[in-house]
Amino acid sequence: MIPSIQLRFFPDSGRAAYMLDVRRLRLLAAFAVHGTVAATADALHLTGPAVSQQLAALEKQAGVELLVKRGRTLHLTDAGRRLVDHAHVVLANLAAAESDLQGLRRGERGTVRIAAFPSAARSLVADVWPPAGAASDGGFPALHLVEHEPTAAENALRKHQVDLAITHAYSLLPRPLPPGCEQQHLLEEPVYLVLHPADAADYGLSAGSVADLGRFADSPWLVPAPGTSCHEMVQRACGAAGFVPRAVAVASDFAVLTALAARRAGVTLVPRLALPSASPGLSIHPLTSQVRRSLQVLYRGGTGQRPEITDVLRSLRETASQWEGRAAVPG
Repeated sequence: MIPSIQLRFFPDSGRAAYMLDVRRLRLLAAFAVHGTVAATADALHLTGPAVSQQLAALEKQAGVELLVKRGRTLHLTDAGRRLVDHAHVVLANLAAAESDLQGLRRGERGTVRIAAFPSAARSLVADVWPPAGAASDGGFPALHLVEHEPTAAENALRKHQVDLAITHAYSLLPRPLPPGCEQQHLLEEPVYLVLHPADAADYGLSAGSVADLGRFADSPWLVPAPGTSCHEMVQRACGAAGFVPRAVAVASDFAVLTALAARRAGVTLVPRLALPSASPGLSIHPLTSQVRRSLQVLYRGGTGQRPEITDVLRSLRETASQWEGRAAVPG
């Protein structure tokens, strides 16, 4: 629970000081995430009128309009969004203080909750996971993992359901930094054309040779599920090569797509981290028009200095550096 702390501001020497209540800042930050008074009240287990009253009181304290009504819906003003940014920092610092104190009382470093998409969870997060017992001796913090695609991971981070969100963005599909968040770069990796060795031979491709995507316009394609950035990456890459891919299989897991490629079901595009560790039935090829995927770890503004989060961030960067330094074309 966030303590009842008030912040004192002195706008100028000719005006009386005014107070901003941290609990009301928390309500404003929650409203920015959930979008409506009703959703905010539901998330915080309050009534709608109670939320409206507290937001009105905060606006009076601030002395500027924070919310404006458009139709039947409230929206943040520019001043409201500015105060939300400050609220994120204040709340993060308070949460960090509470976490540190709780850890000291228990003799632990606390738990860091991580959201990550499957290939990052399998590689980066698994590699930094502490051995049994290591997190209970005051050393490396305990970890909790939930698997989320980037958009869901960002939402979980903003709703304080996780502390870190590992996301990705493709060179063909940039991803903006969510409001109130900071990020650290982890690694950049290539996207490969993956197909059966016999199919590669039919196209005159030797092992590890560069592939022109345009030559595969008439091939059957194995594509990620619609609604994901990976699906959009394939659509854009093929579109840039002058064709729309003819999908014969759609799956949310790259492991399924590579398994089908090994059965000569079709061709697919796969980022480096998503490739299987052993791929005897696959032929893997860089693209003439390169597509790259960058990985980053996001955290709420102000939380990056928490000791337990600093430890995990450092371990993630070290592990990512090892992955980035491996051979360009595996297999």
